[in-house]
Amino acid sequence: MTDNPYASNSPLTPEMEKTWAILQNVAAIFFEGLAPLIAYLVFNGRGPFITHHVKESLNFGITMVIVAIALVVSIVGWLVIWALPIYYVIFRIIAAYKASLGEYYKFPLTFRFIK
Repeated sequence: MTDNPYASNSPLTPEMEKTWAILQNVAAIFFEGLAPLIAYLVFNGRGPFITHHVKESLNFGITMVIVAIALVVSIVGWLVIWALPIYYVIFRIIAAYKASLGEYYKFPLTFRFIK
């Protein structure tokens, strides 16, 4: 194993785990489909903290897509679909903040597809 912390599959330091957990949550606000998936593929298994956060992020993103589809196909959903992006951004910010504190955050009302 190399001493390079950025080498593939090498463990991250706790501070690096925290930094990447924050960044992947913030990036997901702007690049929802891509950021959680890339973060999961790159950081999963490289430390307990980052692994938890990337799995939660990916699960939250998948859940939001399912909820958006359900709202679009329902008549009542068209009345409340405006709230989904607000909910999404607020909880992404909360997740980034909790990661900055070093806390293991779980998104509320999220299906856990990736364990």
